[in-house]
Amino acid sequence: MSEIREQLVYSEEHEWVSKVEGQTVRIGITDYAQSQLGDIVFVEFPEAGAVVTAGDSVGTIESVKTVSELYSPVTGTVTKVNESLIGQPELLNEEPYDGGWIFEVEVDGSVEEAFGKLLTADAYRALID
Repeated sequence: MSEIREQLVYSEEHEWVSKVEGQTVRIGITDYAQSQLGDIVFVEFPEAGAVVTAGDSVGTIESVKTVSELYSPVTGTVTKVNESLIGQPELLNEEPYDGGWIFEVEVDGSVEEAFGKLLTADAYRALID
C-alpha cells in the first residue's frame, strides 16, 4: 500500500504539495506515482525563476519503463529546485516525500486558495484505490 501523508495535499496527476513558509510550497511526486514508474533514472524540472501555471507540464520523469510528464499543481514562480536529483534521481523512489522533493514555488495569490483546488489525503486515497 502506498504511503499517503495526511498533512499534504495532492493533485490528480500524483504530485504532492506542502507549505514551506509564507507563499512558498514544495512539490514532489507521490509514493504511488514512484511505485508505478519503477526505477527513476532522470528528472527534468523547471528552472528557478520560471513562471508555472497549475495543470501545465513543467518537466518529465524518466524511468526504466516510461517517460512521464511532471505537472505543476499550483500557479506561481519557481524559487528553488532540488539539484540533488540531477546526480541522484533514485531519491524519488527512495524518499518521495523527503529527499526526493522536486521544486518549490512562490504561489500567486493565497496558498489556502491554491490548496483548496487540490485533493485532501482522503480524496487522493479514494482516487488511487
